[in-house]
Amino acid sequence: MSSSRLTYLSKLMRYQYLSPAGRDMFGWQKPQSTVIRTLLIINLVIWLLVSLTGTERLIFPMLGLVPRYVIYDFMLWQPLTYLFLHAGFLHVGMNMFVLWMFGSELESSWGGVSFLRYYLVTGIGSGLVTVLLSANSPIPVVGASGAIYGVLLAYGLAYPNRLVYLYFMFPIKVKYFVGFLAAVAFWASMQAGASPVSHLTHLSGMVIGWVYLRAQRRTAAPQLMERIKDLRVARRIAREVQENREDDLLRRQVDEILDKINTRGYDSLTSTEQDILFRASVRFSRKTDKD
Repeated sequence: MSSSRLTYLSKLMRYQYLSPAGRDMFGWQKPQSTVIRTLLIINLVIWLLVSLTGTERLIFPMLGLVPRYVIYDFMLWQPLTYLFLHAGFLHVGMNMFVLWMFGSELESSWGGVSFLRYYLVTGIGSGLVTVLLSANSPIPVVGASGAIYGVLLAYGLAYPNRLVYLYFMFPIKVKYFVGFLAAVAFWASMQAGASPVSHLTHLSGMVIGWVYLRAQRRTAAPQLMERIKDLRVARRIAREVQENREDDLLRRQVDEILDKINTRGYDSLTSTEQDILFRASVRFSRKTDKD
C-alpha cells in the first residue's frame, strides 16, 4: 500500500458516524456481529504473529497473492489467503477499522452467512482481477482492501443518506463519501509512478460488489413479486371476510326491521332504521349487479 493512499485514507477515516448502530458500536456493549468479530481476530492475530516472527519474506510469497505463482505454479489458494495478510499496523488497522464500522450493520441486516459470502466474493474477485492485470508480476499483493471497498459500496447503497463526520466536524452523506473514495482510487491509478494494478484492483472490489448485489436483486425479484402477490391475495381474502361479516350483521338488522314492519307498519320505523334499510338495498343491489 502506497504512503499517499495511507495518508488520504487515514484522514478520511477520522469520522464520527451518526446512527443508533453507530452509537452502539462506539459504546462498551459486547459486539454482536459474530462474522465481523471473527474476521477482526483472524486478521489481527495473523498480522501480529507474522510481524513478531519477522517471516514476511517467507509468508507473503506463499500465502500472499503473487500473480505469476497463481498462473504458472498453480498456487490457487492465494486469491483467498492474501485477504488475511497485511503489510504493517496502519494497513491492517485501517482495513479492520472500516470493516468494523461499516460491516457490522450490514451483517446485522443481511445475516452472517450472506455477509461473509459477499466479503469473500469481493475479496477473491479483486484478487483474480489482480492476477489478470499483472499476470507476470512476481510481487506479492496482500490485504483485504478489495473486500473492504466492496463493503463500503454495499453500505453506500444500503444507507446512502446516512451522515458521517470527517474529522468529527464535516458532515457528508455516505453515498458521496463512497463515491469520493472510488474517484480518488481511480485518479490515483492514473498518476505517473503510481501502481495502476493496486488501485484498480481495490476499485474492482466496488465493481464486483455492485455486480454481485445487482445479480442478487434480480434473483430475489421473482421471490419478491411472489410475496407481493401472496400479500395481495391475503388482503383480498381478509377484505372479503370482513365484508361477509358486515353483510351478515346488516341482514340480521334488516330481518329485525322487516319483522317490525310486519307487526307495526312502516311508519313505526325510526330514521336510523330507515337509513339501515336504504343502505342495505344499495349494498345488496350492487353485489347482485357484480354477480
